[in-house]
Amino acid sequence: MQVIETLAEGLKREIKVVIPAKDMEVKMNERLADVKDKVRINGFRPGKVPAAHLKKVYGKSIMADLVNEIVREQPTAILAERGEKSATQPEIAMTEDKDEAEQILAAQKDFEFTLSYEVLPPIELKSNKGIKITREVVDISEDEVNEQVLKVAESARSYETKKGKAANGDRITMDYVGKVAGEAFDGGTDQGAELVLGSGRFIPGFEDQLVGAKAGDEKTITVTFPADYPAKNLAGQEATFDVTVKDVAAPADVEINDELAKKLGLESADRLKEIVRGQIESQYGSMTRQKVKRQILDQLDEMYKFDTPASLVDAEYNGIWNQVANDLAQSGKTFEDEDTTEEAAREEYKKLAERRVRLGLVLSEIGEKAGVEVSEDEMQRAIYEQLRQYPGQEKQILDFFRSQPSAAASIRAPIFEEKVIDHLLTEIDVTDKKVTKEELLADEEGEASEKDAKKAAPKKKAAAKAEAAEGEEAAAPKKKAAPKKKDSEESAE
Repeated sequence: MQVIETLAEGLKREIKVVIPAKDMEVKMNERLADVKDKVRINGFRPGKVPAAHLKKVYGKSIMADLVNEIVREQPTAILAERGEKSATQPEIAMTEDKDEAEQILAAQKDFEFTLSYEVLPPIELKSNKGIKITREVVDISEDEVNEQVLKVAESARSYETKKGKAANGDRITMDYVGKVAGEAFDGGTDQGAELVLGSGRFIPGFEDQLVGAKAGDEKTITVTFPADYPAKNLAGQEATFDVTVKDVAAPADVEINDELAKKLGLESADRLKEIVRGQIESQYGSMTRQKVKRQILDQLDEMYKFDTPASLVDAEYNGIWNQVANDLAQSGKTFEDEDTTEEAAREEYKKLAERRVRLGLVLSEIGEKAGVEVSEDEMQRAIYEQLRQYPGQEKQILDFFRSQPSAAASIRAPIFEEKVIDHLLTEIDVTDKKVTKEELLADEEGEASEKDAKKAAPKKKAAAKAEAAEGEEAAAPKKKAAPKKKDSEESAE
């Protein structure tokens, strides 16, 4: 077998592989000898089929199997022998001429194919000792815990039916039908809906017109959907809602005590406070982690400059851009609305894709050299978290992960990355700095994480901001077509 490099340009490689016809014929004859005693052909005793006849009957199918095996196995062996790692699966090109293909299967012509791929660039790791970061830490005050506990208590407060008119703070139970131009619209109808007046859950103007309503009242409310409403068919539209008030209930006093805790399924008020404090710590810890990671990635980005495989960058960029395009379509916005152009946005997101790929390769190399591994238990926990998000579809999701190696890789990658960051934190210079909550959040506004960069419409300079962050952030809740916001907004964190 001849292996000839025909292209070595940057990271691009092209390899021509030639296997002489005589070698292919030798392999075919070996296979024919193996099956000689196993096949049954009418007119011949077992093991007595002439080689020429055996070749005539089975030669082409055996050669086809040989070709498939060579194409499947040799690229990996060739790259290993060359000491190269391909950025993506190598592209394989063979003759498409039917006559040439027939000659190859008949062992009358050399079997040739071409491998085209990009190599992963060699990365010479540098010392991490020079990386210095500041880890912002927030001390959680008792007042903040009590404030959050109060919100929990308010979300769990009870209401008692009252006579008379509804006031802000009262809960109304109602049926409603929303209409635009006299026609009911999808998502604009509900029965037995509960709304606390003054909560701001419904679109502007809706709740104000229910102040003073009594049980049994029928009202027609006129409102205008916000211009940036997610449902394009409703954005900016005037709508009417035919409302029937079923009940008006006044809020009971809020008391933070063991009885409240038990109502929430906890043993005591102290336990409630403990849980709330833990949630706040987790929230701030996540923000701190994100900013720490951003600093690390920024400095790694300065430390490592090398060409990135175009195939990986294109794949990353396409993923980002598809999400951007989908979000633009859903929001009804244009690039001009975001003070940019499509050309400028594409350029920014291409830079972001290149940065992500480069940092991914650097982190991968650091993790490999440090012996970082993702355990089976960690993978199982991550997959379980995926299953929790799709109740009733557990079997399909498990089958998907089992059948698609790329799906399992997408679960493994972020776990591996976080473990590499943990490893780096043991080697770099970390200085803790006490800050207020406001300081911790100060530079978050206007800075999207890379995940947000994929989700958000492309604002001017968004990609430049997005490139530094990696942490998960909660998406801002969107309003539904009905006038109410997401139910999750009612509950306290």
